[in-house]
Amino acid sequence: MEDEDDCPELVPISAQPGPPAQQIPVTIITGYLGAGKTTLLNFILTEQHNKRIAVILNEFGEGSALEKSLAVSQAGELYEEWLELRNGCLCCSVKDNGLKAIENLMEKKGKFDYILLETTGLADPGAVASMFWVDAELGSDVYLDGIVTVIDAKYGLQQLNEDKANGLVNEAARQIALADLTIINKTDLVNKEELNQVRDTVRSINGLVKIVETQRARVDLSEVLDLHSFDSMDGAKLAEKLELAKPMRPHLDKSILTVTFEVAGELSEDALNAFIQDLLWEKKFCNKDGEPMTVIRLKGVVSFVGKAHQVMVQGVHELYEFNETPQLWEENLHVNRLVFIGRNLDKDVLQDHFVSTVVLKAETP
Repeated sequence: MEDEDDCPELVPISAQPGPPAQQIPVTIITGYLGAGKTTLLNFILTEQHNKRIAVILNEFGEGSALEKSLAVSQAGELYEEWLELRNGCLCCSVKDNGLKAIENLMEKKGKFDYILLETTGLADPGAVASMFWVDAELGSDVYLDGIVTVIDAKYGLQQLNEDKANGLVNEAARQIALADLTIINKTDLVNKEELNQVRDTVRSINGLVKIVETQRARVDLSEVLDLHSFDSMDGAKLAEKLELAKPMRPHLDKSILTVTFEVAGELSEDALNAFIQDLLWEKKFCNKDGEPMTVIRLKGVVSFVGKAHQVMVQGVHELYEFNETPQLWEENLHVNRLVFIGRNLDKDVLQDHFVSTVVLKAETP
């Protein structure tokens, strides 16, 4: 009896660290109205792919039998009931940007291993992407894998050429600027010359984006999933992509384009923070025409003083972060490659500011 009453020996939690909680990747699917986002998601929901994917469909999508079969809430909740499908997928219809649905979905851990989140056709996917950095609790359970933009091959150029009042950014152009992958859909509705024009226009806006071409949104899932566009493991791949990125003339006379440059040397982290904040937050930089520069997406690999590893820079709108990568710098080959995708950008002005405020400060004893 005495043995049974003895207090058990306590073991400090820190002495037995468990494996890190496995985060679930989230891919944002965006695209202009009618481009084929819901067609893509319905394809994923009905294909036999041996993956447990949770698909969060927007209430204002193109409509499908799957959406109609969902239970409709009468109490004004932000998300609807989950529908479990035969191929292992989970499907949900939402009334907001889907973040509330993700939080509730996390209670179903173990039933899925991937989340696809559809935005409305006129939504800014950058606002949704930013939530994964701002919401620490959400970020502990999931991580942003990438942004996929679906483009209508037949009407995409027409949508991109729509003028917006009061200098607003064209939604279709913004969605391409933010994308890690673009899917040019409905290629069977255009000829080769028209398709080339769409492809060149996409590339002129976003010089880093990968392009996949499809009909009826039927795409190999390996092209869409596990992009690793925002995590530090992508550092080496990103460095290679940045080397290949080439600035192009803006599409037609529009103002969204890609600017890239490379500068040698080691940087001061504080000075780089000040440069990025002046650019993203304070909007201090203007092009040669006096127009303020607006950065929609920022990517880069930089070398900080005293660090042996590459550091990856990621930015969406006004949010940015540094992540040290596993990739070591080659001896005496410290370089900084940066790509800016945005509006009214001027490479010479950006590079001059960068060299004068970041590189020179790092070299000052």
